[in-house]
Amino acid sequence: MIKGLRTVTYPAADLGRAKAWFADVFGVQPYFDQPFYVGFAVGGFELGLVPDGTPGTTGSTTFWGVDDIAAEVERIVGLGATVHAAIQEVGEGIKVAELQDPFGNILGLIENPLFDPAAVR
Repeated sequence: MIKGLRTVTYPAADLGRAKAWFADVFGVQPYFDQPFYVGFAVGGFELGLVPDGTPGTTGSTTFWGVDDIAAEVERIVGLGATVHAAIQEVGEGIKVAELQDPFGNILGLIENPLFDPAAVR
């Protein structure tokens, strides 16, 4: 049975640089740090960095929840990301944006006032 989102992995050719950048973005240090994989625990989910693979913008996009999307876009762009898709409201007060990290991957953000994490089991 599918239990929900657990891990999102992003390829990073420069694992040390990616590790430092994502630590700044999410405000946490990795809980698992090896040359073959770096894992961050973020809000009950895992962001994994892998040293192989090719970063890109054509795969699936994972959206990380935020309370204030405009402030987070500004903060993360200040850390070196670029706007891939500007903030847009997609209905009922839900807003999304896509940023491209310095390594070529898409980092999705979502501000969803309707989502109640306590209701997810």
